[in-house]
Amino acid sequence: MKTVIHRANTRGHANHGWLDSHHTFSFAGYYNPDRMNFGVLRVLNDDVVSQGRGFGTHPHDNMEIISIPLEGDLEHKDSMGNTTVIRQGDVQVMSAGTGIYHSEYNKNADQPVKFLQIWVFPNKKDVTPRYDQITLDPHRLHNQLSQVLSPNPEDDGVWVHQNAWFHMGTLEAGFETTYKLKDTANGVYAFVIKGDVTLNGQALHQRDGMGVWETDQLTLTADSDARVLLMEVPMQLN
Repeated sequence: MKTVIHRANTRGHANHGWLDSHHTFSFAGYYNPDRMNFGVLRVLNDDVVSQGRGFGTHPHDNMEIISIPLEGDLEHKDSMGNTTVIRQGDVQVMSAGTGIYHSEYNKNADQPVKFLQIWVFPNKKDVTPRYDQITLDPHRLHNQLSQVLSPNPEDDGVWVHQNAWFHMGTLEAGFETTYKLKDTANGVYAFVIKGDVTLNGQALHQRDGMGVWETDQLTLTADSDARVLLMEVPMQLN
């Protein structure tokens, strides 16, 4: 088993006034050759957007982009004609494929919006752009790791063009579980959204990240009330 740990206070940081962003991996003005990606997981940004502000229309291509709001409401518009609002408890996915333009704005004038922006390299290039979002059942997140993303449209959660599975859980202190990898050639990157956990004997705290690979399962214990995101992804770029 191999591991890598990224403590919250070692992440890249950019404060643009309207946007306060922490980067687990190299992004924009933050460049660290040792932190370019974890397998096909390319971007993990922890963003706070000020009231009424946001990202103007900009392009993407050949990337699977996942947004997970943590607090507040984020309005999405794109060149496919979608205008939607994603809220805490939602998961949004966008397959940029051959190319797409989109914008994201804080819907509210009285509070910031906090969300995770995640980019995954696809296993197919130049696919037709696609958009989807779901609302999670909070009961399914309580004291279990609930699947929120997979490679299969028929499975629970949203789906992506990649051999990847994401699971989330809202865990009470003392909860213990085992996560078995769907594909043992994959690795798992765990991100602690809230609280304190122990993963394979390693203590992790709020906004810490840990990657694990060359293993077939993980053990996870909540040391306090916690919220965790596990991202199982291929370790080899296609």
